Amino acid sequence: MRIGVPKETTPGERRVALVPESGKKLIQAGYQVVVETGAGSAAGFPDAAYRDAGVTLDAPATVLGADVVLKINPPEPNEIEAMRPGAIYLGSLMPLRNLETVKTLADRGVTAFSTDAVPRTTRAQSMDT
Repeated sequence: MRIGVPKETTPGERRVALVPESGKKLIQAGYQVVVETGAGSAAGFPDAAYRDAGVTLDAPATVLGADVVLKINPPEPNEIEAMRPGAIYLGSLMPLRNLETVKTLADRGVTAFSTDAVPRTTRAQSMDT
């Protein structure tokens, strides 16, 4: 299974959905991890840190074509278009504010898990974003 992490496009966003250390752990668990070139720069994680962790760096089209796509902010229409039918999106979605995004994901055949909709319970705290 390939996990993709695109660069965040929301103005002012400095976070990245996956840090190099977590990428390394996923690779050790048997996953392929591909991060968009420059995705971690604003968060203080240069491309070299991802390379050192064994993560592949690539262009947006390759990253968004992964089996699982991780993001901080809801995906833009062009990002959804690049996702493959049957893919999984995991990240903030704010579904009640972004009904059109939810519909576009569903029409594309992408299964979406909105991390901002995870309940604030002790049991679910490990899923906090």
